[in-house]
Amino acid sequence: MEKIVINSPLGFVCIEGNSYGVSKISVTSEEIELSETIPQLFSEVVIQLKEYFEGNRTEFQFKINPKGTDFQKKVWNELLKIPYGKTESYQKITNKLGDPKAIRAVANANGKNPLWIVIPCHRVIGSNGSLTGYAGGLWRKKWLLDHENPIKQESLF
Repeated sequence: MEKIVINSPLGFVCIEGNSYGVSKISVTSEEIELSETIPQLFSEVVIQLKEYFEGNRTEFQFKINPKGTDFQKKVWNELLKIPYGKTESYQKITNKLGDPKAIRAVANANGKNPLWIVIPCHRVIGSNGSLTGYAGGLWRKKWLLDHENPIKQESLF
C-alpha cells in the first residue's frame, strides 16, 4: 500500500492505494509533510483532484478500491449516483436501498466513506435541507456544496 500527501484548498489530503485502485482519500487540517514526488500510481488521481478544485472536473475517472462491508459498499455505490451539483437526503438513499427504516445504518455507512470527495458523501443532507454531520467538518461540506453549485452566489460585501 502506497501513501502520499498533497495540499488542497481544504487542507492536507492523504491518498492511499495500490495497483487495485485508490482505497482511501482523507483530509485534515493537521500539518503533514507533503510528498516530494508523486508515484505514477497516483499521478492521475492528483491531476483529477486538482481539476476538481479548479472547477474543471465534475466526476472522477480512476480506479477505486474502497474497503468496507457489503452494506457500506451498497451505500457508497448509491452515493456515486448523486450528480455533481445535486444533493440527496439520507431518507431518499435509504428508500432506494429498499429499507426505509435503515436510515441510521445508511448515515453510519456514509460517515465511514473512505474516499473523500470521490464518493460524494458531502452531497447527502437532512430531509429538511440541513447540512447535518460531516466527518471532514461542516465548513468543508458547505465549501464543497458551494463549489459544486451551478449558481454561484455573489457576495454583496
